[in-house]
Amino acid sequence: MPPAHIALATLVTAVWGVNFVVIAVGLDHFPPLLFSALRFLAAALPAVFFVGRPKVAWKWIVGVGLALGVAKFGLLFSGMEQGAPAGLSSLILQVQAVFTALFAFLALGERPGPLRVVGMAVALAGIAVAAVDEGTSGPLLGFMLVIAAAACWGVSNVFTRKASPPDALNFMVWVSVVPVLPLLALSLLLEGPDRDLAALRSLDWTGVGVILFVAWVATIFGFGAWGFLMRHHPASAVAPFSLLVPVFGMSSAALFLDESISPLRWCAAALLVGGVALTTLARGGRGGTSPTGAPAQAAHPNSSADAPEQPAVGVPEQPGRRT
Repeated sequence: MPPAHIALATLVTAVWGVNFVVIAVGLDHFPPLLFSALRFLAAALPAVFFVGRPKVAWKWIVGVGLALGVAKFGLLFSGMEQGAPAGLSSLILQVQAVFTALFAFLALGERPGPLRVVGMAVALAGIAVAAVDEGTSGPLLGFMLVIAAAACWGVSNVFTRKASPPDALNFMVWVSVVPVLPLLALSLLLEGPDRDLAALRSLDWTGVGVILFVAWVATIFGFGAWGFLMRHHPASAVAPFSLLVPVFGMSSAALFLDESISPLRWCAAALLVGGVALTTLARGGRGGTSPTGAPAQAAHPNSSADAPEQPAVGVPEQPGRRT
């Protein structure tokens, strides 16, 4: 991997880590469900007019849009509004790798190897340590909502695995179209039109900047760059960079939001990141997505479904085939 591509991979994970701080700022300006709806609206428009027609069947776009856009981000933003710290949220969400492996086994019959099972156990131990820390020092409800968000992310990863989109950016832009109306409806129902209107009427440049960052920088740039890297390198070379996301997330939260990192949280981070590393990179395992839900490997001229380091994931058997 050339230095320029290493720098790009590091930049993308830094953007995704800092994005949790930006989300925390955004929640000071918008109710969580409205914020999530605006984020997807900005990600979809005007990009949907430039990425071309969808390259997978609509059932997968709708499925991922509901699981990832409505459920995962709705729960994540709500959990952070309930008090889940930005840095801890960036860490806890990585347990999606465990949920993905579990759901892939249940739905797709993809049996995890012994090393992957060990990795799942280690990651879950990290979650338990984090739960103890959060239960004694912070709101447990927000923590549980973030875990639920990670579980929904696992569902969307399995859908993405079945969809096998040949173009991650095209897929994400069309997926972003789906959650807008459901999230707006849920916001009106649960957060109330008065709160939504108050947030929109008080919209300032900070609020606009937050929406543009999470939509254009974290989503459009992040997916575009990650997809570029996946097209030029094996997943086993790119996927490890995703472990930097909680590093950037926790450090930026400590720097910009003054979030403290207790010894228990450091222990949880070590267990969770180590477990996710084993779960994601275990020899002979299938699976994996980028930290934002993109397929762990797009089509690569030198990749193979039988590659010893990590089989190709997200590569259709017949490129462009709609299922």
